[in-house]
Amino acid sequence: MLRSLHIQNYALIDSIDVEFQDNLAIITGETGAGKSILLGGLFLILGQRAETELVNDKTKKCIVEGMFKSDLPSVNSFFTANDLDKGEEIIIRREVSPEGKSRAFINDTPVTLTQLKELTSKLVDIHSQHETLSLNESEFQMSVVDAYAQQSSLIHDYRKSYFRYKETCKLFDEMTAQENESRKEKDYLEFQAKELEEADIKPDEEKRIEEELELLTHAEQIKGILLSNYSILSSDDGNVITLLQEVKNRLKPVASFNIRLSEILQRLESATIEVKDIAAEVEKIEEKIHYNPEKAASLTERLETLYGLAHKHRVNKAEELIVVLNRINARLKNISSLEQKIDQTAKEKAQLEKIARKSADEISAARRKVIPLLEKDIQSNLAELGMPNAQFKIALLQSEQVGPNGSDSVSFLFSANKGKELREVEKVASGGELSRLMLVIKAQVARLAELPTIIFDEIDTGVSGQVAGKVAELVLRISTSMQVIMITHLPQIASRGNTHFLVYKEEKKNKTLTRLRRLSPEERVEEIARMISMGKPGASALNTAAELLQKR
Repeated sequence: MLRSLHIQNYALIDSIDVEFQDNLAIITGETGAGKSILLGGLFLILGQRAETELVNDKTKKCIVEGMFKSDLPSVNSFFTANDLDKGEEIIIRREVSPEGKSRAFINDTPVTLTQLKELTSKLVDIHSQHETLSLNESEFQMSVVDAYAQQSSLIHDYRKSYFRYKETCKLFDEMTAQENESRKEKDYLEFQAKELEEADIKPDEEKRIEEELELLTHAEQIKGILLSNYSILSSDDGNVITLLQEVKNRLKPVASFNIRLSEILQRLESATIEVKDIAAEVEKIEEKIHYNPEKAASLTERLETLYGLAHKHRVNKAEELIVVLNRINARLKNISSLEQKIDQTAKEKAQLEKIARKSADEISAARRKVIPLLEKDIQSNLAELGMPNAQFKIALLQSEQVGPNGSDSVSFLFSANKGKELREVEKVASGGELSRLMLVIKAQVARLAELPTIIFDEIDTGVSGQVAGKVAELVLRISTSMQVIMITHLPQIASRGNTHFLVYKEEKKNKTLTRLRRLSPEERVEEIARMISMGKPGASALNTAAELLQKR
C-alpha cells in the first residue's frame, strides 16, 4: 500500500507531503487546481519519462518519493531476483535534474527505469478517465480475460516458447533465402572446382615448367657451348686439365723446399680434381640435352593453361590456384552444411510450433471456462450501477495460427438497452457507459491481481445522480480488500472516503502554487457542499453534505 508521498519542485508544486491510510482516500479540488499535477508527480516514481519543463525551480532538482508497504510474494520475488534489500518499508525515489537527467532508487539503491516499472506495476495501478479508451483495444480486452482466468504463469511460459518459435521461424526463413541464393552459386562453384581439380596443379609447377621450357627452347645453343667448354677442359690438346697437370709436375720437385710452395701444390691438386669434376658434369648435362619440339609444345600448352586459370581467378601465380580451390571447396562445404542446418531448423520449428499450439489450446480452454463467469459478474455489477438492462458478452475466436496471446482473438460486445443488438463496445457505448463498464472491469481485475493499491482518476465522468451513489458503493466495496485513492468531482463518492484531501492553488510572492491538505470533518462538509452547489454553498447544500457524510 502507498503510505506516504513527497513531491518537491514539480510543476506548480514547491513541496507537498501527504500520508495515506488503508481503504478509501478521496482527493477533490476545483478544476485547474492541480489534481493532474499531483498525479503526474506520482507517475514519475512509477517509471514515466521525465520532462525537463516540469522542473519548476531550475536551480534545484525535482524529487518525488513514495513509501510503500507490501508482503506480496511477487514483490518479494522481485527483490530477490534483482538482489535488492527489502525491509518493512519500500522507499521509491525519483530525481530529475534541471538538465533533464533522471535517476531512480529503490531503498536508496540505484535502479533502471525498467526495474522501477516492474516493481511499481506490482504495487499500484492507476486508472484515469482517458484510459477508458483502452477498453476498445483487443489487447486490453484479452488481458482482462486472462486476469480473470488467473493463468499468468501459463501465459508467461507460453510466450517464452512462442517467441522462441518465432525466432526459429525467422532463422529458417533467413537460411532458406540464403540457400536459394547459394543454390545459384553452387553450380558455378562446382564447375570452378572441377576445372581446377582436373588441372591437377602442383606446388612450384609453374616455376619448374618455365625452367624446363627455357632449357628446351635454347637446347642447341646450350649444347654447343657445353661441348666446346668440355673440349677446353679435357678433350683438346693443351686442355685445362693437361695444363694443370703440367704445372703441378713442374712444381712438385721443389715443393718440399718451402711450406708455401707445398700449399700451392695442394691447391693445384684440388683445382685439378674440381676441373675434372666440372668437365664430367658438363659432359653429362650435354648428353642429356636434346631439342624436343613435341615436349616443348606440351609444356607451352600446360603453361598457357596455368596462366589462363591464374588470370581467370585473378591471382599472380599459378600455385595460388591451390588456395583458390581450397576456398571454393570450403564454400561448397558451407553450402552443404547450410542445407543440413535448414533440415535441422525445420524439425526444431515444427517441434516448437507443436509445443506452442498445445499451450495455446490449454490457455484457450481456460479462457472459455471463465468467460461465462466473467460475463455474469460484469453484467451483475453493471446492474448495480444503474444499467439493469445492460448486456455484456465476450466473443472468443480461435485461429489456426498462434500469436503472442495464443490462438485466440477477443472482442467485448455490449448493449446498454433492452432489445438492442450486441455490438463491439467502441461502437455502442457512451462516455458514461464506458466509465461504468471500465470501473466494473478494473475492480474485477485489481481484485484478482491482488494489487495493494488502485488509483482512480475521475473515472466517474459522465455519471451523476443515483448512478453516482451506486458507483460510490462499488468503490467503497473495492476499498474493503485493497487501498483505493480516488480523484473525483462527485459529492456522492467524495462523502464515502475514510480520508479526504483537497487540492487547491495559492498565490505566494507573485507565484501560483499547488497545495494539498487533509480536510477536517468540518472542512469536509464545506468541500462536499461546494461540490453539490458548484460554487459558494448555501444552507441547503451544507445540510445535504452533512447527510451524505452521515451515511458513510
